[in-house]
Amino acid sequence: MKLTPPAVAPLAPKRPQTDVHHGISRTDDYAWLRDENWREVMRDPAVLDTDIRAYLDAENAYTEAALKPVAELRETLFKEMKGRIKEDDSSVPSPDGAFAYYTRFVEGAQHPLFCRRPREAEAGEEILLDANKEAEGEAYFKIGDVDHAPTHKLIAWSADRKGSEYFTVRLRDAATGKDLADEVPDTSPGIAWDAAGTSFLYTQVDDEHRPLKVFRHVVGTAASEDTLVYEEEDEGFFVGVGKTQSGKWLVISSHDHQTSECRLIPADAPETAPLLVAPREEAVEYDIEHDEPRERFLILTNADGAEDFKIVEAPEAAPGRENWRDFVPHRPGTLVLHHVAYRGHHVRLERRDGLPRIAVRRLADGAEHEIGFDEEAYDLNMGAGYEYDTTRLRFSYSSMTTPAEVYDYDVETRERTFRKRQEVPSGHNPADYETRRIFARASDGEMVPISLVHRKGLSLDGSAPCLLYGYGSYGISIPASFSTTCLSLVDRGFVYAIAHIRGGKEKGYRWYTDGKLNKKRNTFTDFIAAGEHLAKEGFTSRGNIVAHGGSAGGMLMGAVSNMAPDLFKGILAEVPFVDVLATILDASLPLTPPEWNEWGNPIESKEAYEYMASYSPYDNVKPQAYPHLFALGGLTDPRVTYWEPAKWVAKLRELKTGDAVTLLHINMEAGHGGASGRFERLKEVARVYAFALAVTERA
Repeated sequence: MKLTPPAVAPLAPKRPQTDVHHGISRTDDYAWLRDENWREVMRDPAVLDTDIRAYLDAENAYTEAALKPVAELRETLFKEMKGRIKEDDSSVPSPDGAFAYYTRFVEGAQHPLFCRRPREAEAGEEILLDANKEAEGEAYFKIGDVDHAPTHKLIAWSADRKGSEYFTVRLRDAATGKDLADEVPDTSPGIAWDAAGTSFLYTQVDDEHRPLKVFRHVVGTAASEDTLVYEEEDEGFFVGVGKTQSGKWLVISSHDHQTSECRLIPADAPETAPLLVAPREEAVEYDIEHDEPRERFLILTNADGAEDFKIVEAPEAAPGRENWRDFVPHRPGTLVLHHVAYRGHHVRLERRDGLPRIAVRRLADGAEHEIGFDEEAYDLNMGAGYEYDTTRLRFSYSSMTTPAEVYDYDVETRERTFRKRQEVPSGHNPADYETRRIFARASDGEMVPISLVHRKGLSLDGSAPCLLYGYGSYGISIPASFSTTCLSLVDRGFVYAIAHIRGGKEKGYRWYTDGKLNKKRNTFTDFIAAGEHLAKEGFTSRGNIVAHGGSAGGMLMGAVSNMAPDLFKGILAEVPFVDVLATILDASLPLTPPEWNEWGNPIESKEAYEYMASYSPYDNVKPQAYPHLFALGGLTDPRVTYWEPAKWVAKLRELKTGDAVTLLHINMEAGHGGASGRFERLKEVARVYAFALAVTERA
């Protein structure tokens, strides 16, 4: 089944704009697609420039016409994916004091219910918040946080109604279910309650969508009366708020992509001025936990050259850098990802040899053990829970063939209690599938891990199409976890693979630093090497691969389609960060200042400018035959603005040769995450998978 785009594609008019940096001229014919009024568009999409709206509407209409032959397939895929979801699913209740808190879905509902019940009872449910009722009449609705006060009397909840990630916090009386008059607009998700439940900290987002100020809101007062607690002066640093597991300290964190700084406020004295733990040092990160019985802090950091991080301890009364002493020394090759301190135990989530593991240390005597797992490739997550004085640790485990399993683990007795397995109502037999972990040799000799899954018995003679997913930025690792959606491709003969390329942390912190700044091209060449290795080993063949990535992974899609177009049959680029150079040159955009540590600062450095210009996908589109391409964006996206994919597609249409299909869809009612409802999101996945099946002639 072939896609049938209309004979005439939308053509964006060329309105050249030229800028000059470091004596180098750069002309952009499609810069006009960026609305000068973009800040207002984030808050109210209706004010979008009419010419821009007309062009985007034309692109959306063109895409829908092109996808008309796969309309029935899209509906089939959607029904399949929906059939793999337990519609009335619920989370395992998490205890806190007299209650246990959980979320659940009602059959047919797009959004969750947030609930609690008495701790030891199966009955007595209270519905604290029904997100479906709150979403009624909204084109877009997304919950940010639902956080109960320590007294359990109030619920703070936040929501975004535009997709632009401006959240409004409201307070609900848990007993009556009624919202108070309190309303705090323009926040980031996440608050931190004080010990008495009478006030909370939150982060305010400014007009450039930068979280730079922390305020304290007192229950029962107007937001205009809130107290400024901390203001970050460096626009390259963003701030957030949290709380130690002990509940004794409120935490204000300032950070960019490689440097962090923490301030503490006693939760029982929230009016106290913030205490700085350790002044920021370039490229030194730290994250703080509290060991209350021993009156000390346990701090995760990469200080003193600990590339893969270590844990240090410091006295509660004097937590400064000069008092840091090793608690868990640095072990090269073992990356410490996260840690939690309970009253009697300290727990670490680590990655060694590319695979996650959990390590537990008893604080009384230092005795330590690991929680073991058997599969060749898997994903592991642990949740801190609400409580501090507990020996229960909750973790979830899955692999590309094994649905997620939730366990409670007693860190003292080492007893593992099974709590829940992800249900696949339409049926799933792990024995029908095979998951593998293989390695591709990169151009410089590095071995790039690839996790993959396919139907057992699939002929590995190169005839199978492959969907190859990649990200490779910000140190984010892509887990080899279970996905109900990718089964729709695998069951149709696809190999589904994840390339764990440099720029992530799959092989330690060095794996990240080797894929950023002036080593960024390693990310792209690693992905190409992964595709070539899959073809060489017979999992697929050259020209039969659909590459898939989003956001910074969308930048990856643009780069590899420029560098190795014949390797790929198709490209799926969701909210793609493709206009890299122009974006990082524009300090007014929401995320640009913090990005300079990731990509380089082309404003100040000619070397950085020239290096970014060498790979920036938009700047390197050229006359050549490109793969089939489907780019998707969101009108109110503050992370990757809508004009990036729009400009990219316009330039591709102008310069590409051959007859490959090039499609663009801009969601006019959503932002970076796409549609907000769980079923609406599945429809988006069904659309891009139908494209992949069509271009590989498996539709």
